[in-house]
Amino acid sequence: MTEPITATAIAILAFQTFIESGSGELAKKFTAEAISKMDILLKRIWTKLRGRPSVENVKSSIEKTSKITPEQINQIAAYLQVSMDEDPEFSGEIRALAKEINAGKIIDQSNMTQNNFDQAKGWQTKVEGGTAYIGEIHIQGKAD
Repeated sequence: MTEPITATAIAILAFQTFIESGSGELAKKFTAEAISKMDILLKRIWTKLRGRPSVENVKSSIEKTSKITPEQINQIAAYLQVSMDEDPEFSGEIRALAKEINAGKIIDQSNMTQNNFDQAKGWQTKVEGGTAYIGEIHIQGKAD
């Protein structure tokens, strides 16, 4: 069973064009179809949240700077969550769009090469969100 997509995750997908530094960077992570669906998702969110003063302030700020801050995403996500709770049809529609966008995510399948000499240890990771725990973990303590 897959986990439901959160309002924050949906907001992050909708605002990818404002999060990424350039359209070229976005095109490296998502297919053209997924990027076009981001625009649809964003328009649907703006339509649903229209008229709320805090949301309108964020919208005008984004339009001026073409950037969005993590705080603004959280603010939009909070209003989005309320709207999703109040309108199950809207919730289903934007969750479906978010799933389609996620399906268009380009997976990094590039190779990584590392040469270690003198019995050195090295770790390589590709992390996309979340936390990476890299290296060895040594737990020392008294055994009971």
